[in-house]
Amino acid sequence: MSSTTQNHSQDKTQESQKAKEQGIIQGNVWKFGDNIDTDVIIAARYLNTSDENILAKHIMEDARPDFFSEISQGDIIVAGENFGCGSSREHAPIALKAAGIACVIAPSFARIFYRNAFNMGLLILESKEVDKISEGDKVRIDLQKGIIENLSTNQSFAYQKIPDFMHSLLQSGGLMAFAKKWLQENAK
Repeated sequence: MSSTTQNHSQDKTQESQKAKEQGIIQGNVWKFGDNIDTDVIIAARYLNTSDENILAKHIMEDARPDFFSEISQGDIIVAGENFGCGSSREHAPIALKAAGIACVIAPSFARIFYRNAFNMGLLILESKEVDKISEGDKVRIDLQKGIIENLSTNQSFAYQKIPDFMHSLLQSGGLMAFAKKWLQENAK
């Protein structure tokens, strides 16, 4: 890699990190339908490992065999109703996060998946306006303002506010990191 290309790559990574610190997430959209269950997110045949890198390579494999090789770090999944239904396995949000998915946006999530996602540090947003987003669109999420901007269509819309405690879990990187930090800060 040339030094110019390497510097450009480092600049983009630094810009992305700075934006994330300011509560901005931006990525390309991958679209899925209603009732995407945890077996579709990560098939049961891969549950004999807890290695997140192995899990990541197999996300959405049964729905789209080449999905992992097609996505980029920071991409966003936009889905229909009841995303994450099925079994309560934590492997599903772990695999999505490890694969580099920055956020999942859907009108509704299965309740256990919802909690597991926050516990694992995966951002999920509920919005009834996912029909305003198409596959391949570029989306910008401003967590400070509470808006989703479809940069491809110049449309903006709101999402359901994330509870403060859940936001704290995300900022910490998940429940275990949050608990570890809390224990360190409150140990006397």
